[in-house]
Amino acid sequence: MATPEDLGRLDKKLRQRVLDAIDDLAENPGESSNLRKLKGRSEHRLRVGEWRVLLRLERESRSITVLRVLARGHAYKR
Repeated sequence: MATPEDLGRLDKKLRQRVLDAIDDLAENPGESSNLRKLKGRSEHRLRVGEWRVLLRLERESRSITVLRVLARGHAYKR
């Protein structure tokens, strides 16, 4: 799950943008152009400006698990 620090370090306006993007994805899972499957990994990434939401999509159960919310430069480091 996304750590509390991930969301806590975002300013209020950016935190709301991230939460809105996740809500939009939940409502319309096939329509986001900002969603991409990461090559060689089971995760997807959702782009929100310069920030990346790393998540796992479970299509059968129609669930989204947010793993991390990170700045673009740090999102893809293992």
